[in-house]
Amino acid sequence: MFQSQKIVIINLKLKERMVNVMNKIKMNVQGRVQGVGFRYMTKLVADQLGVTGTIKNEEDGSVTIEAAGEEETIKKFIEEVKKSPSPSGRVQYIDLQENPLMQERKKFDVIG
Repeated sequence: MFQSQKIVIINLKLKERMVNVMNKIKMNVQGRVQGVGFRYMTKLVADQLGVTGTIKNEEDGSVTIEAAGEEETIKKFIEEVKKSPSPSGRVQYIDLQENPLMQERKKFDVIG
């Protein structure tokens, strides 16, 4: 009896760890995303959701986002980015990839 209780505790801890797995993604967002407050509004969304990572402008007029968070949180974040956090912005295309090698960050930063 004592041994089976121990197994249950181990399984519960394993399940808890699996739920909290961090998803890391990289997005290249194209459309009207530069010069409209897109990066700063995206940062506000990331901060509200508890997403960490970076957002930066690219020379081709797109924006690159690296983001990490729990699966459901990242799904919500992606949905908000699709709608364009900036009222003046417009997202036309998103190239979304998993990014397991993304550097860990403590917050979401606007860079470049």
